[in-house]
Amino acid sequence: MAVIETKKLTYTYPGATKPSIRDVSINIEKGEFTLITGPSGCGKTTLCRCFNGLIPHFYQGEQKGEITVAGLDVIKNQTYDLAKHVGLVFQNPENQLFALSVEKDVAFGLENLGVPREEMSKRVDWALNLTGIRDLRDRAPHELSGGQQQRVAIAAVLAMQPEVIVLDEPTSFLDPLSAKKIFEVIYELNKTLGITVVLVEHRLDLTARYADHIIVMDDGKVVLDGEPRETLDSEEARLIGVGIPKATRLYQILREDGIRLGNTIPLSSEEMAIVLKGALKAND
Repeated sequence: MAVIETKKLTYTYPGATKPSIRDVSINIEKGEFTLITGPSGCGKTTLCRCFNGLIPHFYQGEQKGEITVAGLDVIKNQTYDLAKHVGLVFQNPENQLFALSVEKDVAFGLENLGVPREEMSKRVDWALNLTGIRDLRDRAPHELSGGQQQRVAIAAVLAMQPEVIVLDEPTSFLDPLSAKKIFEVIYELNKTLGITVVLVEHRLDLTARYADHIIVMDDGKVVLDGEPRETLDSEEARLIGVGIPKATRLYQILREDGIRLGNTIPLSSEEMAIVLKGALKAND
């Protein structure tokens, strides 16, 4: 069952001469880990803003087409209604952290929803534990590292227990090791809690392995939409300039040279190591 569905969704920012997204028709199923990628400026962030109602309710502009999220028509329902179902983690965590302590930041959304105090306390504890930042609860967010701030931002969204979490390049300010830890937390939430994850990211070396579904955008349009291994192995993905994982590209080069490596297209260095071991055994 689709938890996010768009039909010919088109949006133009106020004063813009052309749409940021055009004729976007996608389905994201409940419980999926969906990766949205594409060149810079292709419309990924704009699409994310549509998912939680920031577009059209905050940014105004001109919107055409249809979009439903968790069964709600985004155009007809206000952002505070959508906030009960969709959580958005911004690219820069400082944009959504403003309280005097981590605990207060994580509780802020629950206070706005009118959650009873006892339930609020339970949810804040749960979210802090889940993201591994319980020991930071009394710290001021501005004193934390980028990785810690991003965990606070994720915890604040998780505390609201949405059906869908949308993350817009959440690790763009982090080094690869810190980013990897964040992605592992997100993947674990997807698998253990069944939360639908929509991740906008260009670092596919770090993220492609987690995805069930990948959507590739270019110039405001969806140009590829499907299973990650087949999609990233396609000639179209390479021509668009998507950052195809290095393991996938190495597999392609070896295959072009006539080296048989089996049918499983690797998306990470770990998977590539398994593929190479299998090929060596087969040739013994």
